[in-house]
Amino acid sequence: MTKRLYYDTAYLTEWGTHLSKTLRREDGWYVALAESAFYPHGGGQPCDYGTIDGIPVLDVISEEDEVLHKVERLPEGAAVLCRIDWRRRFDHMQQHSGQHLLSAVCLRLYGAMTVSFHLGADSATIDVELPELSPERLAALEREANDVVFQNRAIASYVVSGEAASRLPLVKPPKVTGDVRIVEIEGVEYNACGGTHVSATGGIGLIKLLRAEKQKGCTRITFKCGFRALEEFNAGAAILGRLSATFNAGKDAILDRFAKWEEEQRQLQKELAELKEKHDAYVARELLERRDDGVIAVAFEDKPLKDLQGLAGKVAAMTDVPVLLADRAGSKVVLAHGGRFGLACGAFVKEHAGAYRGKGGGSATLAQAGFGSWDEAAAFFAFAKRTFKA
Repeated sequence: MTKRLYYDTAYLTEWGTHLSKTLRREDGWYVALAESAFYPHGGGQPCDYGTIDGIPVLDVISEEDEVLHKVERLPEGAAVLCRIDWRRRFDHMQQHSGQHLLSAVCLRLYGAMTVSFHLGADSATIDVELPELSPERLAALEREANDVVFQNRAIASYVVSGEAASRLPLVKPPKVTGDVRIVEIEGVEYNACGGTHVSATGGIGLIKLLRAEKQKGCTRITFKCGFRALEEFNAGAAILGRLSATFNAGKDAILDRFAKWEEEQRQLQKELAELKEKHDAYVARELLERRDDGVIAVAFEDKPLKDLQGLAGKVAAMTDVPVLLADRAGSKVVLAHGGRFGLACGAFVKEHAGAYRGKGGGSATLAQAGFGSWDEAAAFFAFAKRTFKA
């Protein structure tokens, strides 16, 4: 049986103990300690990391009354010195305590119970029994939760009997029988929980709600607490700073400057499309003059597939012979005709491109094929050209 030191305090980071068991499993070595402050996976909270006699702890799991620690290798002696990865532990304490507070405030404001909690490596989420949550209500929830953070209310953890637990105003009945561990946020809630928590709401730090999304009849709220919220702010501030420098505008004027930039881009795209249309019409007329024994066949150095298809369609509409265009850079070939040629382009490509290690298809009047190299594309291009020559 492992004495779980994290039940007494979440702030213990170093202690001496001895090995009570070693296990060899398919995925590696595990050790059990007489006393352990390493928190195992459970309750939506990931496990702690750290070291046992300087040996990295890779995973921590709970099996009945024991805590098992997966290690890189076995310690040499039975007496060991253990250390917790405090940065990871405190991060989990901030997120988990923040979740308790956020869920309690959501229940008080909107009567919505939390049905699940997930603590991820980047952010945490709760699913609450609300079909939707407007931006205004999300902002009110964030404000109220942070107000309790600033009040620095005490957070206490203690164990009571099942009978005593039944007399407490618990958020929901405990899943265990017998003694129950309670996490109490002063004046806010009582919750049955085995996780690690900060000692007062001030230790949670800022709670930042990132978004609310519909999730299987509920609403999933994504949030960050403490140092995670600080990192989120710093990342956003860095992006804002770059945008401000790019648009040469203060942060309050960036949205207006960006809207103006978008309008400028739309106008430029319109002008570019008009110029491209004129250019394609000119190229199409030029290609018509390059008709060679019943086929128009031209290879370009670097022309995107979409442009190749558009040009092929324009030329095909102006002639009664097939149009064969290729792009050397992309190893693509396009085949088209105006509907007056007895050939299904898609069927032709599907039937013959494979012989040149190409793939493709299309409609009766426009088809394309892609190849692994220009040599393969050029071979198919030459074959098609020979086929269509009068």
